[in-house]
Amino acid sequence: MPTTCCFWRHFLDPPGPKDERIVFHTEVDERFAGRGLAGLLLREVLADVTLRNLTLVPVCPLFGRHMKKHGDEFRAGGGIFRLPTPADFAMVARAAHTGS
Repeated sequence: MPTTCCFWRHFLDPPGPKDERIVFHTEVDERFAGRGLAGLLLREVLADVTLRNLTLVPVCPLFGRHMKKHGDEFRAGGGIFRLPTPADFAMVARAAHTGS
């Protein structure tokens, strides 16, 4: 039986020290809308970066909105994040252009 993916998340681990994760795109397939999958995806990514002691860089609008509203809670739970810089956006654009 074929497996259907209902959501996607794209991230980059920037070159250099492996202590950041840039989340730049998340998407839930329209067929699965309204089931809370975006929230599940968000919580799983946040738990993973916290577990791995990575700094989250929320380029994705979903993650950016969430961190603006709940960033203090994320930090209180042991998470680390910083706002994206123009260099982060440029890195994402280069990766998207080259497919890497």
